[in-house]
Amino acid sequence: MIRSELLAALAQDNPDLRSEEVEQVLDIFFEEIAQRLAEGGRVELRGFGAFSTREREARKGRNPRTGESVDVPAKRVPYFKPGKDMRRRLNED
Repeated sequence: MIRSELLAALAQDNPDLRSEEVEQVLDIFFEEIAQRLAEGGRVELRGFGAFSTREREARKGRNPRTGESVDVPAKRVPYFKPGKDMRRRLNED
């Protein structure tokens, strides 16, 4: 599902909201998650999963074009852990 499909589904389920309002709600939702992660926090949506960040250590990489060795700096990367209900739903028979 892409963003426009999500917006269309939300608009269909909430006919009392204008499309601009639905888009604003979605923007706020994603911005709040991104802001919390940028602060080093965690976002937990019960039944769905939890968003957090993980540390990646600095390492040596390789430029695929030249084969030259390059330093890759340490960084934080986003991480998603699905909730119990989500895992159960994905593995239903």
